[in-house]
Amino acid sequence: MPKMVFVERDGTRREVEAPVGLSVLEIAHRHGVDIEGACEGSLACSTCHVIVDPEWFELLKTATEDEEDMLDLAFGLTQTSRLGCQIIMSEELDGLTVALPAATRNMMNR
Repeated sequence: MPKMVFVERDGTRREVEAPVGLSVLEIAHRHGVDIEGACEGSLACSTCHVIVDPEWFELLKTATEDEEDMLDLAFGLTQTSRLGCQIIMSEELDGLTVALPAATRNMMNR
């Protein structure tokens, strides 16, 4: 089974099993990784913002315009920022490494 690595806010690297077909958000929730996902993956928030390791970024499908719009609301945006709900695990992504941003901004709780 493919694996992926989450780099937690304190710098801890956590390798987990990453079943093909699940999103990074779903994989995080399965393994108790601290990603909120307030909209439950419906592309209506930016709380599953992750920073993709640059060596993996080019392997990802291009972000949609809707994802780009939500990323504009994310805290600590970088050149390799993506929404975890939009990255779907595949065999090609075995070893994918993503870091959690220092904070998140939940626009759904106003």
